[in-house]
Amino acid sequence: MSIPAVVAENPLIEGLERLPVHPIALRDLIQNHLLQLLCHVAMEPPSRFAAEEVRNEKVKVLHAIQPPAPAEITRRAARGQYGPGVIGGDFVPGYLEEEGVPPSSTTETYAALRLSIDNWRWAGVPFYLRTGKRLTRKKTEIAVILRPVPHLSFAADGAAPVEPNKIVLSIQPDEGVSVSVAAKIPGPRMRLRPVLMQFVYGATFLSDSPEAYERLLLDAMRGDATLFTRDDEVEAQWRICDPVLQEWHSLPGPLPQYPAGSQGPEEATRILCPRHRWRAI
Repeated sequence: MSIPAVVAENPLIEGLERLPVHPIALRDLIQNHLLQLLCHVAMEPPSRFAAEEVRNEKVKVLHAIQPPAPAEITRRAARGQYGPGVIGGDFVPGYLEEEGVPPSSTTETYAALRLSIDNWRWAGVPFYLRTGKRLTRKKTEIAVILRPVPHLSFAADGAAPVEPNKIVLSIQPDEGVSVSVAAKIPGPRMRLRPVLMQFVYGATFLSDSPEAYERLLLDAMRGDATLFTRDDEVEAQWRICDPVLQEWHSLPGPLPQYPAGSQGPEEATRILCPRHRWRAI
């Protein structure tokens, strides 16, 4: 599963409050937002849709994730900083060239993790989390890549390999769901290509969905804690991220660079399993 995400901002960077707002990708996005999305994808159905039942199932998922050992972090985590590049036809400076950023800053603007959930349902399934600032596009999605079948009945000599079916949940900027499946191209030959079945909220419903914080404020007034993180969830999330942060803090700079407007640093490919690749942003 590949989850590119829009980086939020944090008022603190390297302990200097006087600096402008800049992202800290692992602590700001992966530790809370992306791990929460992972829980919603991987958790078992709760006995009823109520706050405690939902949060109980999310905690079970987090407890089933083994934090990476120090020797594994280079193979399961990657980070980077954006450098100068072009976005929307406009040249933008690199992170270290931004006003108020120290030239020796090791604050990451890109972070990626490969996690596994040690339970019966998800054994052997890698979960990829990634977030970055100034990538090709601002986009938040959950992509579920289905496993290929062990025997492909439709294989033919000279036919192109069939891509796995995909289920993509789009969260921002356009909410919706799409399913990509292989379909036969008309004609006498057995040729398959991916086709897209898509549902977009904005094309179906006339009213806009409430903003994320509008929903949270309304739930707070109602006393509904379903979407709020419980203290044991927070502890479990930090248990996963802390080893990565400690290892990164021990490594000298500079960080790997990626051009603004690109797909991210090349170093992120090393955390992928064999024959896997990142979804294009």
